[in-house]
Amino acid sequence: MNKPLSGIRILAIEQFGAGPYGSMYLAELGAEVIKIENRASGGDPSRQSGSVTLTEDDSAYFQAFNLSKRSVTLNLKDPKGRELFEQLVETADVVWNNLRGSQPAKLGLDYDSLKHVKPDIICTHISAYGRDNERADWPGYDYLMQAECGFLEMTGEPDSPPTRFGLSMIDFMTGVVAALGCVSALLGRATQGGRDIDISLFDVALHQLSYPGTWYMNHQIKTGRQSRSAHPYNTPVQLYRTKDGWIFLMCMTQKFWELLVDRIDHPSLAEDPRFATMADRAQNRDILTDVLDGILSTNTTQHWFEHLQTYIPVAPVNDLPKALDSGFPVATGMIQSLQHRSFGDYRALSNPIKLDNQRLSAACGNGLGADNDAILGEELGIDNLDALRDAGVI
Repeated sequence: MNKPLSGIRILAIEQFGAGPYGSMYLAELGAEVIKIENRASGGDPSRQSGSVTLTEDDSAYFQAFNLSKRSVTLNLKDPKGRELFEQLVETADVVWNNLRGSQPAKLGLDYDSLKHVKPDIICTHISAYGRDNERADWPGYDYLMQAECGFLEMTGEPDSPPTRFGLSMIDFMTGVVAALGCVSALLGRATQGGRDIDISLFDVALHQLSYPGTWYMNHQIKTGRQSRSAHPYNTPVQLYRTKDGWIFLMCMTQKFWELLVDRIDHPSLAEDPRFATMADRAQNRDILTDVLDGILSTNTTQHWFEHLQTYIPVAPVNDLPKALDSGFPVATGMIQSLQHRSFGDYRALSNPIKLDNQRLSAACGNGLGADNDAILGEELGIDNLDALRDAGVI
């Protein structure tokens, strides 16, 4: 496969979520992503994170964010380590980091610090709050952004405590937005040169408020929590009880409502004045919930899923095993088998991007410093790697 980012080299000083998630997209799209890690600290902390350790420098958590990446160990605070880093910058297209906003300048990872090394280098910075404001030195994580930007107050049942997303979606979105910004800068580099690209978790989280944010800013409408994970205005768009669990229906249009009542064999509901229009159904949401619960509770989730699919938007409410073990992800290639250096056959999620109707190939992320010999030794011609390792430089 001819991948579009083939020939692009990215030096990534990254850890945990947003940075590694975004650079993994770039790696799977063909870029050579080299993680620059500090051996003394054990490298990216995600190598020892999570519930499953694969080797002393690898974990299932690490692999989830670092497929198809290489690893070089360098102590960037050591003068010799800095010298080697700048030699690598000469060969690179992007320097990528997800440090605190105040750190890139201190470590010399911003454009002003590196333009003398390579004038067209793209420096991509992912931070909690940005590099140019009063919070530049603040640490920050996904859950905090969900809390401060209103996500927790819009998630969960109305009478429950504020609730975060089950996954770190702000990290993931920030990583992808950073990848988009980075690729855009690369596209413009021929005419515009090198530059800094800044993306923060806070900015991305706030931007994700989208239409509820626009409603409030312009019309003072405060979007709150809805029972059954319902849409704030459209209905029936929510969870409903079945005989053995739950099902999610999304009748976002009048057409889907009419198809629903026909498929559940209750066409008279379409003639009920309480449910005639979307506005009527929203006003009588609780009544409609009881009615549809009563009908759907007569059979199983699987029955209704099979009976309604293709007619209206519908989904079963799966737990994690059902979501991953169902036939559809395997059939579509969204679950792939890779070879791990010690574990053997290793199942991983595929990149959601397809090229020419093909899934992107991938490989397990390399061990800590696994590419020192190839990159520092063979490519840069450094012949005293053992001495540098003993001195704490690599």
